[in-house]
Amino acid sequence: MKTVLRLLIPVLTLTSCGPLSMYYREGESVSRMQTDTTECRVQAVNNVPVATQVRQSPPTYWPGRTYCHGNGRCYRSAGWWQPGQVYTVDVNQGLRNNVEAQCMAKKGYRPVSLPPCRQNVKSRVPAQRTTQFPPLSTESCFVKFNDGAFQIITPGVPG
Repeated sequence: MKTVLRLLIPVLTLTSCGPLSMYYREGESVSRMQTDTTECRVQAVNNVPVATQVRQSPPTYWPGRTYCHGNGRCYRSAGWWQPGQVYTVDVNQGLRNNVEAQCMAKKGYRPVSLPPCRQNVKSRVPAQRTTQFPPLSTESCFVKFNDGAFQIITPGVPG
């Protein structure tokens, strides 16, 4: 059990270190953005429904091995075919993402991706969930809270 925890903790830590990608409109409330995103996703799935296809990767041939005895006689074991992996793909996913992005653009949003804040930036600002989108700059970053909420920090701009 301890081994599993030792492996799991770094993985969970790394997954929280990635960028925060979302739709952004300066001055808009986060809750309004979430509502608009849901509306656009529903519209996109209604206009471009899921189209799942079952596919299979190609099989792989593993040749047999050659074994030689000390008396100079060699023989070859039989090779075998390993079947390809079966998987599913939603062929409409890309188009559905485009429809969602266009819907959000019509509402005045643009996609942004913010890096996580460094510790020296986090320590200078009191922890406070973002409820309204602040102005962004190239220095903007985010802090994620355990409940999924976030705080956007733009150094030099009051929170």
